[in-house]
Amino acid sequence: MTGSSGTRPAAFAVWALTRAVLLLWVTKVLTPPGLDVTSDVSVIYHGWSEVLRSGTYPESDVTWQYPPVAALAVLSPALLPFLDYATAFFVLAFLCDALVLGMLLRASDGPGRRAAGVWVWVAGVPLLGTTAYARYDVMVTAVAVAALLAGLRHPRVLGALAAFGALLKVWPALLLAGTARGRATRLAWATAAAVAAGLLLVCVAAAPGALAFLGFQRDRGTEVESLGALVFHVWRQFGWEGRVELHYGSLEFLGPHVPLVSTLALGLSVAAFGWLLVWRLRARTFGVSTPADAAFTAVLLFTTTSRVISPQYMLWLVGLAAVCLVLRESRMGWPALLVVAATGVTQLEFPIGFVHVVSSDAQGLTLMFLRNGLLVAACVLAAVRLWRDTVVRVPGRGADPEAAEPVLSRAGRADTPASAP
Repeated sequence: MTGSSGTRPAAFAVWALTRAVLLLWVTKVLTPPGLDVTSDVSVIYHGWSEVLRSGTYPESDVTWQYPPVAALAVLSPALLPFLDYATAFFVLAFLCDALVLGMLLRASDGPGRRAAGVWVWVAGVPLLGTTAYARYDVMVTAVAVAALLAGLRHPRVLGALAAFGALLKVWPALLLAGTARGRATRLAWATAAAVAAGLLLVCVAAAPGALAFLGFQRDRGTEVESLGALVFHVWRQFGWEGRVELHYGSLEFLGPHVPLVSTLALGLSVAAFGWLLVWRLRARTFGVSTPADAAFTAVLLFTTTSRVISPQYMLWLVGLAAVCLVLRESRMGWPALLVVAATGVTQLEFPIGFVHVVSSDAQGLTLMFLRNGLLVAACVLAAVRLWRDTVVRVPGRGADPEAAEPVLSRAGRADTPASAP
């Protein structure tokens, strides 16, 4: 159904209730289940902010693995000087969450739109638990959602926001994957290149260490929650002699054959890039939802094949899935539901059951196979649907956003037009 007046109060009521719980959790008014994840803000982010305020990037800290514009997110609590650093950060995360909700509600109104995307965001964020507000990824996701929604009419805005987002956390560069051939691509990509180059020059000139993150990212290994880590979770049951240690800011497997598995994971990411390149070259039908569908698929592929799948990465996927599902033409419904389910499992493995994941016991194995299995299934389904909708040309697709929807015949039965996928 399209966005309606009834959707707004219901979605807002559920959003307000769940976000009130999240705020009470991160501010420790209530004690959430599992590990305390707020120390990343109160200790690590706060420490980085002190370094940044001194006029340099944290270039000697291997846990600083973010592009230079991430400094704005880390310094943002200064906008609320009447609050302590951590509380200010949580409030800003909450406001970014509210901003995404507002954008999706507005986008869900009108022909060819629906409310499903609003509910993906409303439900998906609290399923991640306190991690949703204890990392700056919700801020990056807000930029990405704004970019895709603005890009429906303004390719230059899409390009500018994608470039800004990429210098916040790299992955928003993939928002440009599905721009329509011709003028839209030229405008979006040229604007993105110009904005990225300008911002990068400003950051490099403003403070030393702006590019230090490149080396730290290169040296990361196989994180315990990643797809490749399943090899070692299982192998530990049969006497693998490796170990789990804090390495480059996350718990990673270290020991025999870890470099090989890390290299294979990089190979999977390269293969994903190759598939996207082939898709881009062969795609012929670019509909209204193609930019969002392609962005969702691309980020899903790279997230799943990464050497690191940190819990907060799920926010990216939830945000992009929400944009897809406000567009009636999109056929990413099932991949989006799989991502939402994977987000709920993610909270069960971190922070609630992380001790089981680290020890590779039966519960940890079950959670990791379930979460990563859901992501793999979402990848396959999203890629197949994107290919069918754009490479296997569908007559009339893209001209009419309602074309793929069932229509009611004169006899009162639901029929699907021949042009529907």
